[in-house]
Amino acid sequence: MTSSSGERSIEARGITNLFIVYLVWGSTYLAIRIAVRPGAGIPPFTLGMVRIFIAGALMLLVSALRSSPMRPTRKELAVLACSGVLLWTGGNGMVNWAEQRMDSSLAALVIATIPLWMVLMESILDRKIPSSGLVISLIVGFAGTALLSATTLQTGDMGDIASLLALVLASISWTLGSLLQSRRPVSLSIEVSAGYQQIFGGLGFAVLVLLTGEPRPTPTTDAWLAWGYLILFGSVIAFTAYVRILQLLPMSVAMTYAYVNPVIAVILGYVILSEPLHLTTLAGAVLVLLGVAGVFRDRSRSRSRDMALS
Repeated sequence: MTSSSGERSIEARGITNLFIVYLVWGSTYLAIRIAVRPGAGIPPFTLGMVRIFIAGALMLLVSALRSSPMRPTRKELAVLACSGVLLWTGGNGMVNWAEQRMDSSLAALVIATIPLWMVLMESILDRKIPSSGLVISLIVGFAGTALLSATTLQTGDMGDIASLLALVLASISWTLGSLLQSRRPVSLSIEVSAGYQQIFGGLGFAVLVLLTGEPRPTPTTDAWLAWGYLILFGSVIAFTAYVRILQLLPMSVAMTYAYVNPVIAVILGYVILSEPLHLTTLAGAVLVLLGVAGVFRDRSRSRSRDMALS
């Protein structure tokens, strides 16, 4: 096989896995909504607990069968525990809880602000003054979030407002978990690390199930299917595909899921669940995606300057 044909094969596999991430992660918000909406029969934290425990166990089992190193140090175990709780119990758990009342499309658009929170917190932690372009991107993105929230704040009751705040907290929690993970790397493989994080996240969910006294699940058929989809496709297949695209494609291409996933979530919510599409929702979505695009563009320029100076 020539080098050019080999490169085309790698690119084709990368693009295939990228589309898997687009479709699956873009549809998980719909699946969560189907699983936890009124009458579905699955409490939100029970949904997360079972989903994450099973997915984490599968990842660790496959890694063990591949003879991957499995034993973290105490410091690494602490990092995996803290980041797992922040990412899954805090990040995913608050989304599950919020989607009992909130449309899946709105949830996806609020969570799409994670790159904005990420760069804002990085600037604070590193004590770096952001560029003017980055500041503008943050203002545009968060203005979009405010616009998305406007209808809920004006017409929603306290439960709706609490759900909206939970989505914001989910974004912040996921950002903190991601920052901890990136700044305290561990020596284990990505799959093993993710498996441990999901197990610890599942333990966090178990605590919430006990504290909130959630009832035993009595899922409808649709809820069962959504639950299984989240476990197999959302937590295992899509994550594995994401790891592969990081290996096969440039980061700038891999990160395009941040723009595509909320668009897919909005379309699926509208088509399958007849979720309303208000003009303010569309305008807010455009502003959020423009803000995220500006953040990635600024990061790309910063890396290019750093490489030129090195």
